[in-house]
Amino acid sequence: MRKWRFLLAASLSIAALAACSPAPSGSADGGAEGTTTASSAATSRLDTILSRGTLICGVEGSIPGFSFVDSTGEYSGLDVDVCRAVSAALFGDPDQVEYRNLDSTERFTAVVGGEVDMLSRNTTWTTSRDAVGGNGLEFAPTTFFDGQGMMVRTDSGITDLSGFEGRSVCVETGTTTELNLADRMRELGVQYNEVKFQDSDATYAAYAEGRCEGVTSDRSQLAARRTTLPNPDEHVLLDVVMSKEPLGPVTINNDSKWYDVVKWVTYGLIQAEEFGITQDSVQEQLSSENPEIRRFLGVEGDLGTQLGLPNDYMVKVIESVGNYGEIFDRNVGEASELGLDRGQNQLWTEGGLMYSPPFR
Repeated sequence: MRKWRFLLAASLSIAALAACSPAPSGSADGGAEGTTTASSAATSRLDTILSRGTLICGVEGSIPGFSFVDSTGEYSGLDVDVCRAVSAALFGDPDQVEYRNLDSTERFTAVVGGEVDMLSRNTTWTTSRDAVGGNGLEFAPTTFFDGQGMMVRTDSGITDLSGFEGRSVCVETGTTTELNLADRMRELGVQYNEVKFQDSDATYAAYAEGRCEGVTSDRSQLAARRTTLPNPDEHVLLDVVMSKEPLGPVTINNDSKWYDVVKWVTYGLIQAEEFGITQDSVQEQLSSENPEIRRFLGVEGDLGTQLGLPNDYMVKVIESVGNYGEIFDRNVGEASELGLDRGQNQLWTEGGLMYSPPFR
């Protein structure tokens, strides 16, 4: 009898301890992880944007072909078209975008502080920018694979980086460009002078005025800015690539709901080109018998609603801006003033690096 009395007391004690203990993480009865997840979902940037009815997109604003605002206030470029694609996915309208021109030193603060919903602004994906202990940002798929270069005057006599011994280079501060230049010159043992500026307009203005012998940035940006100089033919890009520069959209960290939208819209542009779906053919493709295309365009399945978007969101995106190849050609490729070669920005099926995970 004493044995049974002891077991009963022990059982009651265990039950009491269990009742006082917190619920396991992620449990259905209100554990800490479950509460955090619900809170995060309830406060996603996506919900804020949909409620506001406008996407706020941070851009550079002065790079022809990528993000450039003309005298009428009209924005254009590859980076701008990414903003327009996200707007089309969200609202069915590519023009529900408010653009904010941001320099290199304020762009990350603008994302983290909520001034903008996303960046689409020639921003390089790096460890320190991605890591929680660094800037704590989320990088969507790369939209332009680039490398850092150097532009000089054709009559300067400079043919490589060693030619900058004792000379000066204009560079935008707060960028990977500044750090890459220092690394390469240190590696080569070249003693040079940096002339630093906070924004790109001031950087190129100083170069145009002759305050430095060279100017360095992403090769695509140099090619674009060269077209804006008074006499473009008097300037040349050296046959130099100092770094890898994967450029793409950026969102705030720890908001998967919003990040997933930007990520899969970007991948959708690449996948549309692989499927051969263009701005002109997207309506015709709705009657395709290919099950992958039918899921991709929302004719079947629920891929859109899984993201919190209309099921046909990619139809709206492609109708608005076209596929990735069309965006590239129109803004920086063969059909543009820049005339850049696709190179690494070809689809993976053509030997390039553009590759989308499956839409299924």
